[in-house]
Amino acid sequence: MEHAPHLPSAFPWRAAAVVACAIALVELVALVALGAVHLARPFRHHAVTKPAKPAAVHRVVHVQPVPVVPTHPLLARAQVSVVVLNGNNVQGAAHVEASRLQALGYSIGGAANATRHDYARSMVMYVSGYVQEARRLARDAHIRMVAPLDGLTPRTLRASKLVVLLGN
Repeated sequence: MEHAPHLPSAFPWRAAAVVACAIALVELVALVALGAVHLARPFRHHAVTKPAKPAAVHRVVHVQPVPVVPTHPLLARAQVSVVVLNGNNVQGAAHVEASRLQALGYSIGGAANATRHDYARSMVMYVSGYVQEARRLARDAHIRMVAPLDGLTPRTLRASKLVVLLGN
């Protein structure tokens, strides 16, 4: 005759569950307290009472406006010289783009290879004061990136005010 094994009368998992719940409750209270302190930090300076100051003497401060770089009216496409640089390592891409821009009415200051050939996107760069013309050129050439000119020498520019850098 077979007998069933003897099971202990008290199961230890109940005590473990109660202890785990108690630890989780302590952690929850600690996290709520830390969160309340962290959220209240920006509002602490409002709660601090400051001693009353005597009536302030009002001073007149003259503020001079920041000088604005003088801009010119939007120049015609023929008055804007553009340099096209090939930065995508496709043979002849700069000359093709220069021909296309010339057909749109732009004056081409030159077409050449860029110093690097790993540009991910095409961009239009501009000399200070020619942002309006750069945006128009970007719209005409279907280029989404427009940025101030950076890293090019006057020799590379050849008196041009805008640069089209072709990427992949």
